[in-house]
Amino acid sequence: MKFIENTSIDPHYNLAFEEYVFKNLDIDDDIVLLWRNGPSIIVGKNQNTVEEINMEYVRENNIKVVRRVTGGGAVYHDLGNLNFSFIVKTKNNESIDFKTYNIPIIKALEKLNVKCELSGRNDLVIDGKKFSGIAQSIAKGRVLNHGTLLFDSKLDTLSKALNVKRDKIESKGIKSVSSRVTNIKPYLKEDIDILEFKEVLLKNIFEYFNLPVETYELSEKDKENIQKMVDERYGTWEWNYGRSPKFNYKGYNRFPGGAVDVRLFVEEGIINSCKIYGDFFGKEDVRDIENILTGVKYDMDEVENVLKDISMDKYFGKITLEEFMKCIFN
Repeated sequence: MKFIENTSIDPHYNLAFEEYVFKNLDIDDDIVLLWRNGPSIIVGKNQNTVEEINMEYVRENNIKVVRRVTGGGAVYHDLGNLNFSFIVKTKNNESIDFKTYNIPIIKALEKLNVKCELSGRNDLVIDGKKFSGIAQSIAKGRVLNHGTLLFDSKLDTLSKALNVKRDKIESKGIKSVSSRVTNIKPYLKEDIDILEFKEVLLKNIFEYFNLPVETYELSEKDKENIQKMVDERYGTWEWNYGRSPKFNYKGYNRFPGGAVDVRLFVEEGIINSCKIYGDFFGKEDVRDIENILTGVKYDMDEVENVLKDISMDKYFGKITLEEFMKCIFN
């Protein structure tokens, strides 16, 4: 296992950095990253950006918005938040197990006398309040398991910047975003800052695996390639926002496996365009489903017929075909 230092606080660069290490870095070892972003909102790969953020507040407060390559919901980052990334080899590309790679985080916090646990699909909580959201992706025989750690983040800014859907709040029995989340720092017995916390966490992660902390340095060529990814994708409006086409149908539902938002433009009984958003977790690109539905009659039997042989779990995780159909024919 190797640790790769990244001191940048630019979210465009940092997301490119993480993806490059995940998909392109030629190294046999498992990798740990601990990094921070300046004020920013990081949206999931399947989300409609404009519906996840408070656009006016984001612009007024110069909060950057960047799309990541993993599923799940939007999260707020600032310098009081520490991000972790585990990039590990996998022999089983058919499963995504959130528990496996987050035990070291839980154990490290336990050593700091902070009692926490994995809750629901992908959250870490203290006293029932979320302090970490986790997401995963699989590519080229590797798993990227990454998440946030709210250490001393500005929770009031978080609640104002994110335009969280009301169903996502009410479904968990709470009334506001701020009541759902907490920082780690108030639970610590020692008065340490986030950079000291980072060093303690790094040491404890490697100790959990009975390994000394070893670092790996990126080459200048690696850094050039990362910057190219920023210039061509992560720094572009097309990637982070995308064009929002007009639809004459919107179907939205939340299921145990996540939320699905389907937009269709139907003309003369034919689906001319389709767009799917949501915070579900799947390994395959939902654009495959969008392309399959384009040109199909807007008829329940016709739609079900073209989807019946598709492995929906590869695209939507635990969301079934029956549940997905409820979004198309709401």
